[in-house]
Amino acid sequence: MGNDLIVVIVVATALVFDFTNGFHDTANVVATSVSTRALPPRLAVGFAALLNFVGAFVSLQVAATVAKGIVDSAVVTPTVVFAGLIGAIAWNLITWYFGLPSSSSHALIGGVVGSTFAASGAGAIDGEGLLGKVVVPALVAPTVAFVAASVGIVICYRLVGRLRPGPVSSGFRLGQIASGGLLALSHGTNDAQKTMGVITLALIANGTLGPDAGVPTWVVVSAATAIALGTYSGGWRIIRTMGSRIIKMDPAQGFAAQGAGAAVILASSHFGYPLSTTHVISGGVMGAGAAKRISAVRWGVAGNMVAAWLLTLPAAAAIGALVYGITRIFGTGAVGPVVVSALLIVALLAGFLRRLQHGSPLTAEA
Repeated sequence: MGNDLIVVIVVATALVFDFTNGFHDTANVVATSVSTRALPPRLAVGFAALLNFVGAFVSLQVAATVAKGIVDSAVVTPTVVFAGLIGAIAWNLITWYFGLPSSSSHALIGGVVGSTFAASGAGAIDGEGLLGKVVVPALVAPTVAFVAASVGIVICYRLVGRLRPGPVSSGFRLGQIASGGLLALSHGTNDAQKTMGVITLALIANGTLGPDAGVPTWVVVSAATAIALGTYSGGWRIIRTMGSRIIKMDPAQGFAAQGAGAAVILASSHFGYPLSTTHVISGGVMGAGAAKRISAVRWGVAGNMVAAWLLTLPAAAAIGALVYGITRIFGTGAVGPVVVSALLIVALLAGFLRRLQHGSPLTAEA
């Protein structure tokens, strides 16, 4: 009964993480469309939420990587998964509060790696899998998006350079609706699967599923729903950073950045690489800006974002390890996760009430 209760807590916590992933990463999907006025904020967020939901059903390769390719599932327990999720949620909330578009994906992976390390030592970490499926793609993907967006915007400008600006801008805004939809679809395909993978890992650890089991349908549906609801709630602080503080984009740049980002994410999802949507679309945004004029990119803001990215894996890992240590104070049963969950709920309610007292950012920014 105790183990089953832990699994219920883990599943609930995973879906909470998926929700925070949605509102934290909303900016990745809609910021360029909103900043160039291709779509009004509410419509852009609703459109992205719908396609996030659909995208979660496109592929399950990333879920398989997270469930079996980074840590040794044989030594992982539901409590370890729970601690990793809390590490990821905590880092998501910290970076959201400060408006930093860090990686929810790397926060999740870092949290699980940290809690697994605290529980079973370095031998339980698949170093080759972590390097080849997480670290290397994290370096390569934004660079590819940067180059693709740079080339794309140069081609766009060459094709329309002699046409009147008004019709050109209107055309690219329509193009942004299509490229933004593709980006939202790719976001759901890659990001929702990480939650599916973690829930599957917990079910395997509990013995509910066999070691070679696939992702159950109810896990796919619940993860898709959670990320879509999170996306619809919006992450307006980060939207401001992504949409205007890095560069001031025109519709052509927005189209190129979104198209490059979607192409990179969909290709990576096909091969099972759990990419950071934040890294990729940020690379696309900077590439589209730098190709027009190097000084158009606010490199100081970009530098702060890179610093947040570099901190994400170790910071989430440290929090995950700390949370695992706290749960073990209460033994190996369900008491530790219950206590930590109660503390998290209290902290979230306190933060929500404080937000109400100071006014809703959703109302202020919409």
